[in-house]
Amino acid sequence: MNESIIAACDGASKGNPGPAAWAWVVADAQGRPQRWEAGPLGTATNNVAELTALRELLESTDPSAAIEVRMDSQYAMNAVTKWLPGWKRNGWKTSAGKPVANRDLVVRIDALLQGRSVKFVHVAAHRVGGDPLNALADQAASEAAATQRPDGTAHGATGFPTPAASRATEGRSGGAPARKTSGPSRSGRSGGTIRARYAGRCHCGKPYAAQEMIAKSPNGWGHPECRTVSS
Repeated sequence: MNESIIAACDGASKGNPGPAAWAWVVADAQGRPQRWEAGPLGTATNNVAELTALRELLESTDPSAAIEVRMDSQYAMNAVTKWLPGWKRNGWKTSAGKPVANRDLVVRIDALLQGRSVKFVHVAAHRVGGDPLNALADQAASEAAATQRPDGTAHGATGFPTPAASRATEGRSGGAPARKTSGPSRSGRSGGTIRARYAGRCHCGKPYAAQEMIAKSPNGWGHPECRTVSS
């Protein structure tokens, strides 16, 4: 068997559904990024983007190599590690008797997992000091969703995506504690960034933490990079 690899994959949907994309980053056994790819999906949901990212990652890596897959999507991870056996037993119906959503993607991922050594690791999204590979994949997917253009080492990219600066630490100096309040600051102008008073969920489908910098867009409050494309 070849040397093990570490990878991360992520999807983005600007509006959920809205302009969407997938991305993955592959690193060596020490976690050093080696290559990456991102691709547009047109209009799609966040769940479709997350599952597509996993499918693309598995299709782009050596099946003989053990792989650790880091993901921030509970849905995509649970779909292929917890719910899949039951779905198959039930004739691709959920426990409520409804057809399984995104079945074509789940079936393809199931086939790609056969005979492979794959370890899934859930990582938190948009966290200070979070997983660096997930941060790269998240940024790549977000950019591809906005531009609707493919990118990555296979497309001539010589570097890696640069994750947005940590929004949760902007504006703090000397380790001063953040002030607790009760919602987005009313003083922030539309289009500008403010500090979130409580945790919430961006219109891209992913959460933001209390004290992260957020911005107002036609879709509501969310990550500053998600305001570039409206649903």
